[in-house]
Amino acid sequence: MDPLQDLFSLRGKIALLTGGAGVLAEAVARGLGWAGARLVITDHRSPQERVDMLRAEGLEAQGYRMDVLNRAEIETVAEGVRREIGPVDILINLAGGNVPEATAGPDRPFFDLPPEALEKVVALNLLGGAILPCQVFARQMAERGEGVIINIASMAAFRPLTRVVGYAAAKAAVVNFTQWLAVHLAQEYSPHIRVNAIAPGFFLTRQNRYLLLDEEGNLTPRGQAILAHTPMGRFGAPEDLIGTVVWLASPASRFVTGAVIPVDGGFNAYAGV
Repeated sequence: MDPLQDLFSLRGKIALLTGGAGVLAEAVARGLGWAGARLVITDHRSPQERVDMLRAEGLEAQGYRMDVLNRAEIETVAEGVRREIGPVDILINLAGGNVPEATAGPDRPFFDLPPEALEKVVALNLLGGAILPCQVFARQMAERGEGVIINIASMAAFRPLTRVVGYAAAKAAVVNFTQWLAVHLAQEYSPHIRVNAIAPGFFLTRQNRYLLLDEEGNLTPRGQAILAHTPMGRFGAPEDLIGTVVWLASPASRFVTGAVIPVDGGFNAYAGV
């Protein structure tokens, strides 16, 4: 292996993904596997279909059912992975999403959004999407003095997007928590534990498709506005995340911690004029 390949290599590393059955997770897992990582796919649903797909491509993968909002379940999986495969080197927090009930609109004014729907979105994206898995797996990393955590933020964390009030608030908190945890782990435990986040732009997923496309698959006014404010003029493809994830997970970014990297086609940089 030449020096550049070695710099980006994840050979022998164990990478655990939460929300591993999701659309973005498929590409992220594949990219980590290409770089040599041994994959652990977790999801609140059975991840076996995703595991079988990755194995069929020649990648090493194991699956565990895990609810990221259940601390005891996370701890059980963490101990099982450590016992059966080895300690987790890389944690990718992909669990998250939005629900229509927490989204303001003409038929659902902000004033009438049910608290339980907002609580669900905030809990899923902040607690389950970042804090609880970090509490469990970062403890293992602290014991060894090394590890990598990558959280998933959003454009909504930088520029609060209309309608998605709960989601935007939660993702802004994920950014703050990422920076806090990066400092905490480096100062209190080891400078070799790094915590960063990726802020994807607009990718078509199950959670946002209803906002961006109509029932015929045409752009909604919101989808049109997003593309008009994305200099690259398209939605992101899941594969667009691979390079950034591998970079953040590998020694190539060994002096990067507490950073939030936009992968957005220029959306966050564009002022509209």
